[in-house]
Amino acid sequence: MPLRIIFMGTPEFSVPTLLALAEAGHEIAAVYTQPPRPGGRRGLDLQKSPVHQAAERLGVPVSTPINFKQAADRRLFRDFNADVAVVVAYGLLLPEEILSGTRYGCYNGHASLLPRWRGAAPIQRAIMAGDRETGMMVMKMDKGLDTGPVALTRSVPIGEAMTAGELHDRLMQVGAVLMTEAMAKLEAGDLPLVPQPEEGVVYAAKISKEETRIDFSRPAAQVHNHIRGLSPFPGAWFELDIAGRRERIKVLGSETSEGKGAHGEVLDGTLRIACGEGAVRLTRLQRAGGKALAAADFLRGTPVAAGARIS
Repeated sequence: MPLRIIFMGTPEFSVPTLLALAEAGHEIAAVYTQPPRPGGRRGLDLQKSPVHQAAERLGVPVSTPINFKQAADRRLFRDFNADVAVVVAYGLLLPEEILSGTRYGCYNGHASLLPRWRGAAPIQRAIMAGDRETGMMVMKMDKGLDTGPVALTRSVPIGEAMTAGELHDRLMQVGAVLMTEAMAKLEAGDLPLVPQPEEGVVYAAKISKEETRIDFSRPAAQVHNHIRGLSPFPGAWFELDIAGRRERIKVLGSETSEGKGAHGEVLDGTLRIACGEGAVRLTRLQRAGGKALAAADFLRGTPVAAGARIS
């Protein structure tokens, strides 16, 4: 018998899993997602989340509680009489009453190889740390932060030039397949659960605005990892004097290179920048309010002379 599922998710990352579960023949009893947020060009329009929009296309009822503090919200969840809840990047902490509010509990699709990178930003943190591998895991949720036992794992290599955006897109497809496999095993009664090891725990803290600025005093490999780990969002950046005013420039692509100079010094006409050790070549940039450009196109509109300093 197909499972009766409550799906809980919010961003684009969650959508492939929702669609895969529906396509596999499971009954999606309800979808929970974050409430509509201000958006649009002026931030005046309320915009439904990608998961909300996908659920409406499927004709599935949608709930958008701010939290689960209200007894009525907890009661509604139980009243769906679901077999299981599937959670992928929902964005709300779930109280124990929700974790135990379905027949089989809640299963989370998490974008790391737990226990490494528990928490909010596992994709960005893995790249920023220079990891060569990450993956998707399906785990049964408990009251801790990504501490529950693991059911299924799928590893994904991280290429030396891979950005967070590229890894995000790869993992969201892997996650959809993996969760569908997990629910098939749960339906058949043979889904394994293995406790996470106590060693190797690392937390993936939310990316703060303060850490997005590029620090060229660090070694080139670290600067490169920082740039690609924040590309395309929120974007690593530096400041540059343009026509007498200081302007923030977002960097969306880079590569490591050889070179020596004061950190932040422009070494040549290809935007090769000296770091604490070695250099990086900036390959894709974006001015505030402009579109992302390859370095050569950026330099045609914004000349940056060798010997200049950026910071």
